[in-house]
Amino acid sequence: MKLLPNALFLSAGISFALLGHAADTVTIATVNNSDMIRMQKLSKTFEAAHPDIKLNWVVLEENVLRQRLTTDIATQGGQFDVLTIGTYETPLWAAKRWLEPMKDLPADYDVADIFPSVRQGLSINDTLYALPFYGESTVTYYRTDLFKDAGLSMPEHPTWTQLGEFAGKLHHPDKEQYGMCLRGKAGWGENIALLSTMANAFGARWFDEKWQPQLTGPEWTAAANFYVDTLKRYGPPGVSSNGFNETLALFNSGKCAIWVDASVAGSFITDKTQSNVADKVGFVAAPTQVTDKGSSWLYAWSLAIPTSSQHKDAAKAFVTWATSKEYIQLVAQKDGITNVPPGTRMSTYSDAYLQAAPFAKVTLQMMQNADPAHPSMQQVPYVGIQYVTIPEFQAIGTSVGKQLSAALTGQMSVEQALASAQQSTEREMKRAGYPK
Repeated sequence: MKLLPNALFLSAGISFALLGHAADTVTIATVNNSDMIRMQKLSKTFEAAHPDIKLNWVVLEENVLRQRLTTDIATQGGQFDVLTIGTYETPLWAAKRWLEPMKDLPADYDVADIFPSVRQGLSINDTLYALPFYGESTVTYYRTDLFKDAGLSMPEHPTWTQLGEFAGKLHHPDKEQYGMCLRGKAGWGENIALLSTMANAFGARWFDEKWQPQLTGPEWTAAANFYVDTLKRYGPPGVSSNGFNETLALFNSGKCAIWVDASVAGSFITDKTQSNVADKVGFVAAPTQVTDKGSSWLYAWSLAIPTSSQHKDAAKAFVTWATSKEYIQLVAQKDGITNVPPGTRMSTYSDAYLQAAPFAKVTLQMMQNADPAHPSMQQVPYVGIQYVTIPEFQAIGTSVGKQLSAALTGQMSVEQALASAQQSTEREMKRAGYPK
């Protein structure tokens, strides 16, 4: 067969890509949080600078994302080239050699600029296996106007009991004003993320030193009863369906007096294009109770490359760009300094950022104080604040989350929910060979 000259290929409408190297298509799986939606929008800048790389986005709700990625990585399915995962999955999956090590990064990437606690959570033996996109701890958000009108004063370090009392005084469902908004949607990364820190603050722990579950102990019982009672009395309707995004929408619409959740929400609730209460929000530390140990979580949504990827170099180019100082500067330029991804780089917390972002100071304090190695006032055999860094926790946490969500909707009592959770957790841990 005689080959046609290039001009004839072009005049025939045949893509020039057939004559040379076709673009690498990098498939990115990410969560439908606002920061990731912004990353998708701004990625046109990356594609313009890398015409040989095409980005394909798969954006999913948090629980669905976790299920899809866990199935794909465990079966080496190879559907994705970039995974949006966190400080829970990264060391576990890296230990199984499911993730590419993030080595030989450009000098201007400046790994040393990443918060040490975040670097440590994404590393094994000082080797990074994911690069942090944004980091977060827990913050108490409250409506300053409602507090002022009611003659209330929020302390800088509130307890859960104090927040419950405030919620009772600010709960006016006839005006669609709810005293306390918290996550109720079942999932180890949804309601359990919050409940674990609440339980820690009440002095609880997931397991004792011999890996025996402690879910029916007095500390978990007190925390779970407070959670269920407070939300039943002072929470919004349908709370068992509300995760992070749903509760953020409620707060932004002006329906919540108090909200305890991820520090990353600060930029959204102070953004006048998103929030009806942008200039009426206060920020204080995550609530404590009998202790402050483990009362605020530490987490980093991060980008990793599975070993099953067929486009590792292209994927690494994107991951490096999306987690770089250059990307942070791009967000500041396009959307304003208060919208930059928080909680990953020390250089982000400049005087300009601290002055511009009213939530930045408390976020920094919470990030620096969080200690995953000591998440409870009691001795524990595990690392992790709002989760336990063992492979079995994803299933355990989601199962316990379903039981407590059922207690929230009145399908069972708190004591019944915890007894069922204790039983299922004991069974799972025995099957995995943990208890000693």
